[in-house]
Amino acid sequence: MPIYPDTSLYRAITTGQFPVIVSLARHDLDLAKAALDGGAGAIKVHLNAFHRASGTTFGSFTEERPFLEELAKLGAPMLVMAGQETVPTSEEMDSLADLGFEGFNVYVDHLQPHLLQSRLRPMPALSSTSTDEDILRLAAIPGAMIEASIMEFSGYGTALTAEDLARYKHIAALSSAPVIAPSQKKFTPANIPALRAAGIAAPLLGVVVTGSTPQSVGASVAAIVEAR
Repeated sequence: MPIYPDTSLYRAITTGQFPVIVSLARHDLDLAKAALDGGAGAIKVHLNAFHRASGTTFGSFTEERPFLEELAKLGAPMLVMAGQETVPTSEEMDSLADLGFEGFNVYVDHLQPHLLQSRLRPMPALSSTSTDEDILRLAAIPGAMIEASIMEFSGYGTALTAEDLARYKHIAALSSAPVIAPSQKKFTPANIPALRAAGIAAPLLGVVVTGSTPQSVGASVAAIVEAR
């Protein structure tokens, strides 16, 4: 098993600091800069994927590398959604680590064995159909975090409910690994205390919350950061 670095982001996630992670709606440095200016603690990008919420198709590591190299120059913690049926090769995972990426994310069904041998900390994602057994299995991966991507797509962008919070609380209670909540529902500043109380270690803000302009990203991230 790889030994993952004890980074400032991981310490923030595991010590209750509730860092705000921002998933970019598209690979645009202005969006990343706006998120960081708003107080984001990390930036997440995508490879080999069609992102339904934003309608963006993200290319391979080779295709996206010029942007990733520019993003790395900002010096912020970085995570990567590695793909779906197609994921980076072992060599490409090494290159991502060399660029400074510290964690990778895929849905549990796409978690290929070589990904777990990389230097990037795993953050596998649950789905809307995941079971308690899935939660326990992912939590048992050494060094892992879990992304609770549990909402049906039909509910994207709707208000967070008490039932949603109860599901997050159940996952967090069952998991020995930190649980990250992506904003499939429309997280608001008013939701932040409830998410923390449910045991969520960090929110992952996507286009449902941030919108897709630098102005909307900066304002929405700042409001969530202020509410922590």
